[in-house]
Amino acid sequence: MATEIRWLDEVGIGDIPTVGGKNASLGEMIRTLASEGIRVPDGFAITADGYRRFVREAGLEPQIRDELGKLQRGEASLSEVGRTLRTAIARAPWPPDLADAVQQAYARLCERDGEDVPVAVRSSATAEDLPDASFAGQQETYLHVRGADAVLDHARRCFASLFTDRAITYRHHKGFDHQEVALSVGIQRMVRSDCGSAGTMFTLDTETGFRGVVVIDSSYGLGESVVGGLVNPDEFRVFKALLDDPAVAPILDKRLGNKETKLVVRDDGHTERVRTPAADRAAFSLTDAHILQLARWAVRIEAHYERPMDIEWALDGETGELHVTQARPETVEARRRSARLKTWSLVEHGDPLVEGVAVGHGIASGTARVLHDPRHADAFQDGEVLVTPMTDPDWVPLMERASAIVTDHGGRTSHAAIISRELGLPAIVGCGDATARVQAGAEVTVSCAEGDRGHVYAGKLAFTTEDVDVSDLPETKTRIMMITGSPQTTFRWWRVPCEGVGLARLEFIINNVIRVHPMALVKGAEVADPEARRQIAEATRGYPDGETFFVETLSRAMAGIAAAQHPHPVIVRMSDFKTNEYAQLIGGAAFEPTEHNPMIGFRGASRYYSDRYRAGFALECRALKRAREEIGLRNIIPMIPFCRTPEEADKVLAVMAEHGLVRGQDGLQVYVMVEVPSNVILAEQFAARFDGFSIGTNDLTQLTLGIDRDSGELAHLFDARNEAVTRLVRQVIEVAHQSGIKVGLCGQAPSDHPEFARFLVACGIDSISVNPDSLVAVRHQVAAAEAEQG
Repeated sequence: MATEIRWLDEVGIGDIPTVGGKNASLGEMIRTLASEGIRVPDGFAITADGYRRFVREAGLEPQIRDELGKLQRGEASLSEVGRTLRTAIARAPWPPDLADAVQQAYARLCERDGEDVPVAVRSSATAEDLPDASFAGQQETYLHVRGADAVLDHARRCFASLFTDRAITYRHHKGFDHQEVALSVGIQRMVRSDCGSAGTMFTLDTETGFRGVVVIDSSYGLGESVVGGLVNPDEFRVFKALLDDPAVAPILDKRLGNKETKLVVRDDGHTERVRTPAADRAAFSLTDAHILQLARWAVRIEAHYERPMDIEWALDGETGELHVTQARPETVEARRRSARLKTWSLVEHGDPLVEGVAVGHGIASGTARVLHDPRHADAFQDGEVLVTPMTDPDWVPLMERASAIVTDHGGRTSHAAIISRELGLPAIVGCGDATARVQAGAEVTVSCAEGDRGHVYAGKLAFTTEDVDVSDLPETKTRIMMITGSPQTTFRWWRVPCEGVGLARLEFIINNVIRVHPMALVKGAEVADPEARRQIAEATRGYPDGETFFVETLSRAMAGIAAAQHPHPVIVRMSDFKTNEYAQLIGGAAFEPTEHNPMIGFRGASRYYSDRYRAGFALECRALKRAREEIGLRNIIPMIPFCRTPEEADKVLAVMAEHGLVRGQDGLQVYVMVEVPSNVILAEQFAARFDGFSIGTNDLTQLTLGIDRDSGELAHLFDARNEAVTRLVRQVIEVAHQSGIKVGLCGQAPSDHPEFARFLVACGIDSISVNPDSLVAVRHQVAAAEAEQG
């Protein structure tokens, strides 16, 4: 019987043929990582030999062979064959001595905590959790099982689940011989996450493959809510490189999910789905300490297996202890080795119907098919967009026929997200009400190419795709840097070599992530509009006040951009909205003056020391300080935009110092934009106050030539290559170098005009920053220009 019952601490990763991938991995962690403090619940496994003897002694082998033969020959349907085999296994008797061995092992597991300890009964196939095939959710798992008889019954159900329709389809899709795959069953002590929380974590960014972060999804109750995509969970991102520094807490992102329901254990021992109390829905389901501990465990598990990992965890609500309950290789991004990066772009726009978490980066159009049950698959046509509340493994055969997936519920690590990535389909999960708002039969476009939020648009919209070759890029003396406005964009382009971020636009983060005017968070009582007040309350849910929401959200977004390019410099431009743009933010109308020419009005540096916005800038400073010092991304360099005079520079630097941002202290550098002609004319004075210049060609061209950059009538005159502009550019580069400070340029001109890139190289510019999709082309142009210069 020793070959048919194995304790988890007796097995390791080399025992997959014996106990399957899941059990082998659990045993491996118990044996090798417990000494590092990683807790894995103990238990035992019924081995693949036990499954084979169960099948053999019940006389099931001929029936399995015959039924699968009928399926292969087209003599019976998938559902008929699956149902017949599951019924036969469910009715088959246990070999008496094997049943007795299972009962004895369960009794031993109960010795520590008394009779009938609750356990998880998990399927663990011998062709499971492999690097190129996850088999995620193909066989069954049963939670909170009590009593020896119940363990036997649920173990037999696991055996039967080897022949669910989805499992048969998946093995066929992956090319596995049905009769060569056996099933082990793991019986593992339950963690009381029903009164705590549980979820998943990946040791890379699941959407971009960026290896520098751990992504954690979490919700209250048993983990099936997150794994099965039944809720919109909380989501956290943690930067790996700083996890060993006890002085910082490198949490890059915290997103509050709705967590509408949770799976709990009733007094009779059965599980039940209940509504999550409102107070819990409004609070994060993990503390920062738990988030960091999970991330550290994830990094150690990844290092042990030497590959990106997909991990399940649970927090015991009674003891407060975290546990790892599963770990398997990540199977999508980890296999992506291509040196080509495919990009999608919408050519036209339609009315937005719903939005949610973007999975993948693609765009797809098709007819929307709203389904609530996979048994209604006959109505589905190949290439349609599947819109459904959520998916589980029963949906996989239908998902394989879809052009895109849209769900009401679920997060980045839900079933719908994982399978969509495996299938290479764009998906939007956690939309909330997609099944109600997307009309069945309507033509729609699903776009996951606009950042980390995906959108469903009405109509079939035109879009383009492009393959960017990132292999064998030339080295350049001139730094090639990125312009960006979101962490997700920066993660997206991590495979493209560049030397940092030359321009991170803070106003993009405020507009797209925070969406509320900073002063409306400081002086909420002055916001009279009831709808704006409601939106502010919704945006700040889960935070003690609006100021904390702003500071924490903005600091994490800054840190996320900085993490993607760490340790290269990341230059963050403080907010540079115009008054008309600020007024469009939630609550903004109450705090902004009306200007006839906002482009040269109350913007940039002039706002920072003004009583009208000084408190808002204080929030920006607090966020910057937190990103650098508490989260730990000290490669962030703040940059002041539209600074008209040296005296104005002094005022801004003084305000920053009031908030603990003292230039030169703790390595803090401060840059300034060169976009007003006075910046060039008085360049020596500005150089004495700042550590670097960044030339903004759009505003410098506008103010040098006296052309409104938004004017269609004068567009033919708007050209950064005009001699008046290039003289100023050359002059400021010379002064910067004479003053011993760095100087770069941000803008499209180098990518649109190769001769402009050559001009900048000839001037000896230190860096050129362009949009991500221009990085490859500009690097080639600069390399060629440097070769010409010798």
